[in-house]
Amino acid sequence: MPIPLTWPEIALRLFCAVAAGAFIGSNRSGRGRAAGLRTSILVSMAACIAMLQVNLLLPLAGRHPDSFVMNDLMRLPLGILSGMGFIGAGSIVRRENFVVGVTTAATLWFLTVTGLCFGGGQVPLGLAGTAVAWIVLTGFKYVEDRMQEDRQGKLVIVTDPAGPGEEEIRAILLNGGFRISSCALAITQRTERRKWDCSLRWRARSHESGIPVAIHALAARQGVVRTAWTPQVH
Repeated sequence: MPIPLTWPEIALRLFCAVAAGAFIGSNRSGRGRAAGLRTSILVSMAACIAMLQVNLLLPLAGRHPDSFVMNDLMRLPLGILSGMGFIGAGSIVRRENFVVGVTTAATLWFLTVTGLCFGGGQVPLGLAGTAVAWIVLTGFKYVEDRMQEDRQGKLVIVTDPAGPGEEEIRAILLNGGFRISSCALAITQRTERRKWDCSLRWRARSHESGIPVAIHALAARQGVVRTAWTPQVH
């Protein structure tokens, strides 16, 4: 790492930071995430420029013995990392039972570290980190989409006297891959209708958002007056 820095060296580090931000940011933009191409480039460049500023200040003379000024240059990149927490927190959103933006926040934080590597002159390390990040965001997405995750849902069934009983309802749900967490029963004496309110758990892939077959089977049974199915992911 040359000290003092030359402009060709500064240009190389800035170019690597921009290229890394564009490379990773294109993945986020392609998936419709809030922090896309431009945000990723700006984050990576900001971290790189902060580290370049540290490197440019290194050749300066230290403080005089009678000076109260303390030059701790590493506070600048540490402050950049701390400030990224606010941007990362802003990209995480909770929508009812869904939490989105965690991967985007982690990507921005990772790009900050990568930009610091480029700004500090560790170009091979920054390039290696960028390659690993791309593999994680693309290749592991293929693996993640095929992993099953825990799901929760609520099922409400209203039956008349000719409808299925508790044992039959439980058998259909268990055969459909559900685990019954709880099941409440309310009976209307005048009409002899029964209302079953069940909390269910099951496992499914992230892209499987359709109504399970067992729910359709229950709704089609004779004597079932009404069926309400409310899934709660995450």
